[in-house]
Amino acid sequence: MESLQPLARSATLIRTLGVIVETLLLTALFSIKVILRSALGQLDRPRMDYYTRAWAARLLYLVRMQLSVRGHFPEIVDGRRYLVLCTHSSHYDIPVSFVAMPGSIRMLAKKELFRIPLLGSAMKAGEFPSIDRHHREQALADLQKARQMMESGIVLWAAPEGTRSAAGDLLPFKKGCFHLALDTGAIIIPVAIRGIHRVLPARTFRLTLDQPVQFQIGTPIDATAFDAGHIDALMAQVRSQMQAMLDAGDS
Repeated sequence: MESLQPLARSATLIRTLGVIVETLLLTALFSIKVILRSALGQLDRPRMDYYTRAWAARLLYLVRMQLSVRGHFPEIVDGRRYLVLCTHSSHYDIPVSFVAMPGSIRMLAKKELFRIPLLGSAMKAGEFPSIDRHHREQALADLQKARQMMESGIVLWAAPEGTRSAAGDLLPFKKGCFHLALDTGAIIIPVAIRGIHRVLPARTFRLTLDQPVQFQIGTPIDATAFDAGHIDALMAQVRSQMQAMLDAGDS
């Protein structure tokens, strides 16, 4: 894999602490704005899209990330369902995705995130879905809500690896995202992000500034071409695209 670290440099401890504090403050500030707009009946989808991108762009500015985008995001067709499946090696994967892609992008969130003060309430108001597959009735209700959101124009973002890769390599996939794609008949958009694991490696506080990052959009895959008995084939096709984009780099 080609190096994407020619300009990057490690942040000092003081700078790292400053970025962490500013990130928390920015997240709280935007969460309060969303909650207040929602309470006043002034939070529509375009406004929420603006907030997510403004918040994300500010986070990338704090670390001076050098972001480039490759590939083309497909035109959203009304009534179709779209699911972005992305590599996951950094907390910055989500803000980078908000900045790099058009439309109403919403992360498929873990239910634990909704318990975080301010952030959880803002996510609920901003149409961020969660699917609780541990309870069947709730899972069916969550799935129906997710389908309706997708049909109304929201593009869901999810990470099939489930956890962050410390070295930027692909980890084993979990099947939850692919069950969602099959259950909703979604168009899957594979995405790979190169170099982002160096910005803030998993389970560390080693922040890297000026890191070049490539956001690469793959070829859409129609999940309706697969059935539940061929979920492994669907997973393999998505993984093949992601790996090829990670390996290709600047070649």
